[in-house]
Amino acid sequence: MKDNLTQSIYTIKADFDKDITCAFVSDLHDRPNEPMLKIFEDNKTEVVLVGGDFVHNGKKYSRGLEFLKLSSDKYPTFVEIGNHETKSGLDIIKLVKESGATLLDDTFIEYKGVVIGGLTTGFGFGHKQSAFMRTPEPHLEWLKEFENQKGFKILLNHHPEYYPRYLKDLNIDLILSGHAHGGQWRLGKYGLIAPGQGLFPKYTSGMYDNKLIVSRGANSVNLIPRINNKPEVVIIRLEK
Repeated sequence: MKDNLTQSIYTIKADFDKDITCAFVSDLHDRPNEPMLKIFEDNKTEVVLVGGDFVHNGKKYSRGLEFLKLSSDKYPTFVEIGNHETKSGLDIIKLVKESGATLLDDTFIEYKGVVIGGLTTGFGFGHKQSAFMRTPEPHLEWLKEFENQKGFKILLNHHPEYYPRYLKDLNIDLILSGHAHGGQWRLGKYGLIAPGQGLFPKYTSGMYDNKLIVSRGANSVNLIPRINNKPEVVIIRLEK
């Protein structure tokens, strides 16, 4: 089957000494890696940001871990933990570290003037999940220190439903989310359904408030097929 992965490009002006190109991928769900890596190469990517759900479950995870290794062999690669990681039953913390990627588990790191944080999902290991239940609150205390850092701040935040509740008014320059899979069926600019947001969700694809970018996710696998909703890699050009 032909891979229908596409790319979306955002240009953001910031106070940098030099331009930086980042690739953001979310919701890989153990998909084939070559098309993503090709997009990275074509866009001269310098940094890869992974917004959770790179594995699918405890049986489908090998390509997700292979992706982290292939990516980190070539690019600085920063990873947060999504809900599929926590319910996979795998020792995700150990596996990510073994891949060579940098795990951001409710913490942050500075890279070339960019401060990158990773907000871990509130779904703890073994926590039950459903499309219509409220997403549990994550650990928020560490964000105070993150906000106070100098430099351009990017937060990997798997759940876009966290944005209006906890993140919208924080001193963070850019928040990157996934999880919504573009709303599965897209009607113009709008999605039909998303976990944690229910029917007709607000945050499914694109940029909101010049602060939040929501990826449609890199994989099209789901019980509900996608309609008018191609999977994507997000390219972010941070320009001086």
